[in-house]
Amino acid sequence: MPRASATVVRSAGGPGRDPADVRSGVTVATLLAVCVVRALRPDAGTVGVTAIDKVPVDGPVRIGPYGVYADVQADRKHHGGLEKALYAYSQADADFWAAQLGRGLPPGWFGENLRIDGLDLSAARIGERWRIGDAVEVEVTMPRTPCQTFARWVAAFEPTAERGWVKRFSAERRLGPYLRVVQGGRVSAGDAVSVTHVPEGAPGLYDAYVDPA
Repeated sequence: MPRASATVVRSAGGPGRDPADVRSGVTVATLLAVCVVRALRPDAGTVGVTAIDKVPVDGPVRIGPYGVYADVQADRKHHGGLEKALYAYSQADADFWAAQLGRGLPPGWFGENLRIDGLDLSAARIGERWRIGDAVEVEVTMPRTPCQTFARWVAAFEPTAERGWVKRFSAERRLGPYLRVVQGGRVSAGDAVSVTHVPEGAPGLYDAYVDPA
């Protein structure tokens, strides 16, 4: 898989520095994979099925206002729509959970559409914008709130993880952001990801986050 060079950003800088000083306008990351649903899976939740099982797609794929073409959401009350058109997850956070669970966690395993390497997604600001490839622009809207569907998915691979998984995942603050599509277009694995705008004084991704009950 082709990979562009990346400068890893792990923090928002020293005391008194605005996060925009170290994030905005700098190519900092690589899009490792674009993922869509493999197949709807039976689920014990109220909807009865889940679209969490996602896998990478080959070649360029189109991004529109509602996300990746050919992807679907089963529970549209809690997923999808303009403000949750895409879900991104970082390779660094995936590596953390891979070590915790003792297994590889390939792109799509977290139900994400975009697996990104080289950018600290937890340091994102609400309203922050990224450019992916040559044309696509997205905006950070909110963090993911883990749910029991996710816990049941994890339990399919690690049965002991289901109990308390939602709180465990939430407590680590490695949730990943939802994204709104500002400008659609085509993207491919290997595309560069640039932080193009960080609103001055914008809240951090987790500033208003409330842990699930």
